[in-house]
Amino acid sequence: MPSRAHDAARLDAEERTRDRVLSAVLEHGPVSAAELGEQLGFTPAAVRRHLDALSRKSLIEVKLVSNSANGAGRPARKYVLSRQGQFRLGDDYLDIARTALAALAEAAGAEAVTEFARTRYREMEQRYRPAVEAAGPDIEARAEALARLLTEDGFVGSTRLVGAGTKPEGQRGGKAVMLSMQLCQGHCPVQQLAADFPVFCDSETELFARLLGVDVRRLSTLASGGHVCTTHIPVGRTRSAAGQDEPATATRRVSIKLQERP
Repeated sequence: MPSRAHDAARLDAEERTRDRVLSAVLEHGPVSAAELGEQLGFTPAAVRRHLDALSRKSLIEVKLVSNSANGAGRPARKYVLSRQGQFRLGDDYLDIARTALAALAEAAGAEAVTEFARTRYREMEQRYRPAVEAAGPDIEARAEALARLLTEDGFVGSTRLVGAGTKPEGQRGGKAVMLSMQLCQGHCPVQQLAADFPVFCDSETELFARLLGVDVRRLSTLASGGHVCTTHIPVGRTRSAAGQDEPATATRRVSIKLQERP
C-alpha cells in the first residue's frame, strides 16, 4: 500500500509536469494537444489528462483556429493561457503601478502617462536596436531578432510567415501570395496595466515600427482580451507558377529592404 510520502512525491511530480505543460502553452500557444505531446514527449492520453486538469483550474482555454487561409474546413482546437493563467505568472506590482499612474494622471494629466509610457519604450528601443540592426536589412530577420529580444524580457515572442492567396490580375492560371509576418507575444508583463492605460500598447506598436523600419499593425492584444498579442508586419509578394497549387501559408523566404521613414 503506497505511503503518504509516496503519494506526496507523486502529486508533486504531477504538479511539476503540469507546470511544464502550462509553460509550453504559454510559449507555443495557440497550440494543439498533438503538438504539445510531440514537443514534450507525452502520449496523447497523458497530455490530454494534464490539459483537462489545467482547464478545470481555469488556467488554459480552448481557441478554435481556422485550418486554412480561407477558413474552409472544421476549425482546429488550440490551447492558450486564460487570464487566470496569465495572472499566475505574477502581477504583484500591479496595484502599486496602477495607483501610481492614476495619481500621475490626476496630478499632471493624461499626457504625463503617455510620456511615461513612451519613455519606457524609448529605453527598450535603445537596448533592442543594436541586435535588430545586426540582423541586417531583411525584414524577416529583423522580426525574428525582435522576437528573441522580447522573449528574453518575458514577453515570449515568436514569428510566423503567413500569406493570403489571390489570383494575379490579367492571368488565368497563376496565384499570387501576399506575404506578411505575424509577431506574437504569448505573455505581457504589463497586461493589466495596459488594460487600464492602452497607451502602453500604442507605444509598443510604435516601437516595433521604428525598429523594423516598416509600418506595422496591431491585430490583437492580451490587454484587450486577445489570446496573444499579434502584430502584422508586411513582407512582400511571391507568385506561384501557373497551375501550381501552392499552400496559402508560404514557406519561401522573401527579402525586402527597409522602407525610408520620414
